[in-house]
This record gives sequence, structure tokens and C-alpha cells, in this order.
Amino acid sequence: MKSSIQVRNITIGEGKPKVCVPIVGKTLAEINEALQVIANQQIDLIEWRADFFQAVDDMNQVTTVLKEIRQQLQTSPIIFTFRTAEEGGNKKFSLDAYSQLYQGVIHTGLIDFIDIELFIEASTRNELVASAKQNEVLTIISNHDFAKTPSKEAIINRLKLAQDIGGDVAKIAVMPTNPGDVLTLLEATYTMAETYATIPIITMAMDQLGTLSRTVGGLFGSSVTFASITKSSAPGQVNIKELQQMLDYFYTS
Repeated sequence: MKSSIQVRNITIGEGKPKVCVPIVGKTLAEINEALQVIANQQIDLIEWRADFFQAVDDMNQVTTVLKEIRQQLQTSPIIFTFRTAEEGGNKKFSLDAYSQLYQGVIHTGLIDFIDIELFIEASTRNELVASAKQNEVLTIISNHDFAKTPSKEAIINRLKLAQDIGGDVAKIAVMPTNPGDVLTLLEATYTMAETYATIPIITMAMDQLGTLSRTVGGLFGSSVTFASITKSSAPGQVNIKELQQMLDYFYTS
């Protein structure tokens, strides 16, 4: 049921899950080092995790980094993400600071996607979604539950809410405590994709226990999986080369 999105040179929601690599450098120099490594890899999307960047509160420096990423990876879609501390991010930020950063980034014209957390204050979230649409930036509405794996129904409801508020992609990551939790996540993914989704969805179970979901999630309806090249941005991320081998095994197209 879910539809696909064409972004630059890739189609999200069609065929093999697309591979996204996060950039988590603290400085421009570290980010440039990561970009040089990424340039030699077969990847589909880049996510800049700006909550790792030491100067993220300086919009001029943020813009400089985005220009550098765009210059070096001209054809790759770029996701901008500031993950809040409440959802496992690397830095505490006030709601006003989050909103100002996002509005500034949306207006740079340098990104393709912006990741907006589902459970930030609703009016701020909705303003950011509207601003992104006005500026032709696609939105990933996300939720990261580091405490638990919610029920199948709760996972589906969060993905449906992300869709209902106007997200272009709905994303959820959960923390499993046993193999059954991973099955819950995959079952919710399949039901959402087959029954309710009108947009691409991204789902994963985190930590070592959830690694399976990062490799076979696409069989259940997840459109993107995340891999690490140097440093990972979340527990359970698989190295890019290992992930590519596993994806080639599970997906023939």
C-alpha cells in the first residue's frame, strides 16, 4: 500500500531498502574525514547527525558544513537530523533552539530531508512540517524509544500519526529486550506497510538484538536501513560492507 518517493537519484519505498550512512563528526575536520571515506562507498543517502557537532548552535558554521557535504556528495540525498537528548541524542537543546536551528536549515536549500521528532511540542512540530513543505524539503517524522519496544498497536499508531500530520516518511526505532520484541517490530512494520501506509516507512529494532531488523526489515516493508562506516550513531548499526553483503543475499533487486 505504501507509496514511493523519488529523491535525486534514488527511489525510496521501491526495491531493495536504501542504505543511509550517518555522519557524526564533532568538527568540520572530522566531518571531512568521514566524507572522504563515504565517497568511496556504495551508499544511497547521507544523514548528518548535527547533535554531535560542537558548533551546532552557530548557524553560520552549520551552513558551512552543509555546503561542504553538498559539494562533496552532489548526487546523494542529505538528511538533516538533530536528535534530542530525550530520544537518545548527543546534546541537550531547548525547544526554541531546536526550532530556530531547523527553520534556519530548512531555508538553506542544501538538504533534501529533515528529521522532525514526532513527540516534540505539537505546535512547533507542525510549524516545522509546514515550513519544510513550503521550502520543498521532505520530512521524516520520527520516534526513537530507547526504553522499550511498544506493543504492535502502539508502533502502528505512532507511524500512522507521523503520516497523518503530513510526514513524507514515517520512522520508528525501538529497543528490544528479547527476540519477541524484534518480531513485534517486524509484524507492526508489515501490517503498517500493507494496510495503512500511504508513504514510505522506516523501522528498526536497536542494539545487537535488533540487528536482524536492519537486514531483513525491507522484506516486511521498511524502506531504509542505516549503516556505519566509521562511528555509529545508534546501537546495533552494522558496518556498511557487512550490511551490503547481507542485503545482496536477501534482496535480488
